[in-house]
Amino acid sequence: YTSGSSLDPHLSEEAARAQVQRIAKVRSLNPNQVEILISQNTDGRFLGIFGEPGVNVLKLNLALDGLQ
Repeated sequence: YTSGSSLDPHLSEEAARAQVQRIAKVRSLNPNQVEILISQNTDGRFLGIFGEPGVNVLKLNLALDGLQ
């Protein structure tokens, strides 16, 4: 699901991890590198109790670009 503006920069951890192999292949990276970056770019719950953790897609893509 996206936000009302369709600009929500977050993706569930499960959805991000389901794409690890594809991202690693397209970017010629080791899947472990992609997993580490997903972990580093996952935001926790709002105020520690609201919502679910999510991967900030913008930050993740910038980190992936930085590897190349």
